[in-house]
Amino acid sequence: MFNLSGKVALVTGATGAIGCAITRTLHSMGATVALSGTKLNGLEALADELGERCFLFACNLNVQETVDELISNVENVCERIDILVNNAGITRDSLMMRMSDEDWHDVISINLEAPFRLMRAVSKSMIRERWGRIINISSIVGATGNPGQVNYAASKAGLFGLTKSAAAELATRNITVNCIAPGFIASPMSDKIPEQQKQVLEKKIPIGRIGTPEEVAVAVGFLASNEASYITGHVLHVNGGLAMI
Repeated sequence: MFNLSGKVALVTGATGAIGCAITRTLHSMGATVALSGTKLNGLEALADELGERCFLFACNLNVQETVDELISNVENVCERIDILVNNAGITRDSLMMRMSDEDWHDVISINLEAPFRLMRAVSKSMIRERWGRIINISSIVGATGNPGQVNYAASKAGLFGLTKSAAAELATRNITVNCIAPGFIASPMSDKIPEQQKQVLEKKIPIGRIGTPEEVAVAVGFLASNEASYITGHVLHVNGGLAMI
């Protein structure tokens, strides 16, 4: 079960905590992985760890030209893309009344516009192959909102609609499009939260702890597999019960 041998997966934001875990999981399932990100040292370290069946593609998703070129570059090297995981994302937190236009546009550009461009490009070859998996990594705040994150929450909520609409368009071609909305997940960013504040957050989670990147990654692995072929247009919340949506 859950065998991705012979499949090619492109993962954006591959050097982050969740991105690394997703990449490792897909690779362990047999997929060839194409790693995309802006931190070349991180990409090289992950590639060295994984060994064969791993290729690097540095890309700044805030530059439209490089986003448009990424799919063709991966297809030129790996021949095709069977699985696209839109994981890259940024935050530019601020109260709405103080948020600059630049902070709004940067977050929307990377978190929502880039996934749309990549989905549009990769869907063409997936349609020809009559098989594909597109998985967008959103966030719990896309459903609940969060003070100080109007740009981030809007971008992540936008992924819900993008996912569902694309799923409806591509379903007849054996291409599924799904979305994962992680809750509070352990990462270098969460490690900086004071222990007392972290304990308060954990008490709000019915399971009683924060999640791990690997718990998000296994959900991606499942949705990428043949076993999930009848699931599309779905938003899977991986949040320990923090928001039962």
